[in-house]
Amino acid sequence: MSTRENIAIAARTAAALRAADVIRPISPLRIWRAGAAGHALQATPAASIAIAAATDPTGLAVVDDQGELTWAELDQVARALAHAFVTTYGAGPAHPIALICRNHRAVLEVLAAGARAGADVLALNTEFAAPQVAAALSGRDVAVVVHDAEFSALLEQAELGVPLLCAWRERERAALTVLAQAAVSLDTPPPRRAQITILTSGTTGVPKAATRDISARTMLGSLVTLVEHLHLRRGSPVLVAPPLFHGFGLGVTALAQAVGAPVVLTRRFEPEQTLELIERHAVTTLVAVPVMLQRILELDPVTRSRYDTRTLRSVLSAGAPLAPALAERFMDAFGEILNNAYGSTETGFGAIASPADLRDAPGTIGRPPFGVTVQILDQDRSPAAAGEIGHIFIGSDLVIDGYADGSSKELAGALMNTGDLGHIDGAGRIYVEGREDDMIVSGGENVFPQEVEDALLAHPGVRDATVVGVPDEEFGQRLRAFVVPRAADSLAVDQLQAHLRARLERYKLPREIVFYEEIPRTPTGKVIRRLLTTA
Repeated sequence: MSTRENIAIAARTAAALRAADVIRPISPLRIWRAGAAGHALQATPAASIAIAAATDPTGLAVVDDQGELTWAELDQVARALAHAFVTTYGAGPAHPIALICRNHRAVLEVLAAGARAGADVLALNTEFAAPQVAAALSGRDVAVVVHDAEFSALLEQAELGVPLLCAWRERERAALTVLAQAAVSLDTPPPRRAQITILTSGTTGVPKAATRDISARTMLGSLVTLVEHLHLRRGSPVLVAPPLFHGFGLGVTALAQAVGAPVVLTRRFEPEQTLELIERHAVTTLVAVPVMLQRILELDPVTRSRYDTRTLRSVLSAGAPLAPALAERFMDAFGEILNNAYGSTETGFGAIASPADLRDAPGTIGRPPFGVTVQILDQDRSPAAAGEIGHIFIGSDLVIDGYADGSSKELAGALMNTGDLGHIDGAGRIYVEGREDDMIVSGGENVFPQEVEDALLAHPGVRDATVVGVPDEEFGQRLRAFVVPRAADSLAVDQLQAHLRARLERYKLPREIVFYEEIPRTPTGKVIRRLLTTA
């Protein structure tokens, strides 16, 4: 990289940090304390908390169903838990900590404590059954499993043979809280930079463990981009609704903490409660998956009008495809504040679309963020022409080295195959056609479910929809659509067929339309298509 490019990067980064109020006049003592914390903790979650505790100790750090914590309080709990994890459970470089919790302060405390102890943290999906939990921890010498009380029976069924530590219990203090209050602080530098392991969505099979090494360098591009697009600011609350065991929720939380923005969490997403939290805490950024935005819009307009959401400067949607009709309805209701992000567990942040992009080019995922390269490659892995459908490859510092089992996705130089097909238009905006595995070949024609689903969702009587391919003796595969109506008996198959005929080529029309009560989705809103193919 040339000197001119390095200077440009430094200038853009400094401008973003000034805009986020991270670079500001503070006392020399606080600067020294922040610098010492950042150096010792090596850009881990613990470092962000310690730096904020040094520069703004009484500032709000986290709000959850239990109340509020300042940066100093959150840092103190992380220090105490780090000591307890090491001395009581033997956590450290060879003995990771497993975590199965919903969204609340304990997740942030454990991540920071693990970083201080030099212990990796494995975030488990709260939707896992006992066999999946056992498989995820198999071969790992786990020191302790931190969990919510609701998962106690599940963990007993998994027969893990490791200590269990309860982090959340209704109406009484959890063991994790008692442990933190009894322990002394761990102030020695960690023996190594700990890593966070998250699992892929598992929508096409068994989830795989992907380990991410979080450093200042890996966070830089995402931090600058989100400051520019979402207007992240020190002290401005960010409500993170997606689960923290997933890369989307966890990643935005880490970036919010990096600029000193408090994080608002709730154990279970409820649309009306979300609006109430936005008003009560003057939330400036809402982070959600598309199905959550849909549920907010489904609230009665009178109910929505009870809450003042004018503090919202931005909304970030990701984790699953954002239907153009949903994006339009949401911006019509809440203003031009919706952004759509794209990425994966393996590649991290890959693209972002602004409100203007979503209005001007419905269905786009936008352009690559700062420091990210996206290419559409053909079958020979050469760059595809503008408008030509190919394989989406992403390159950045966030791309993982591989899965925990030693396998990896396909690489083309420094770029990783996302497993998605897409194209780029003449303005440089990226579009996703769908997963390679989801493409339906019917009568020799390639059909991507996303296009058909977007057409279905544009009908005002459709609440949710998905499309799968099923075997067909004549055409190889035929399309079957599963549709959730907005109201019972409000839709007829012939209505939907007429609606689709006006929007799609004949070979893309579903041969069957099945009305369904609920589309099976992951906690981040991705459709689990394999559960529908034989339905």
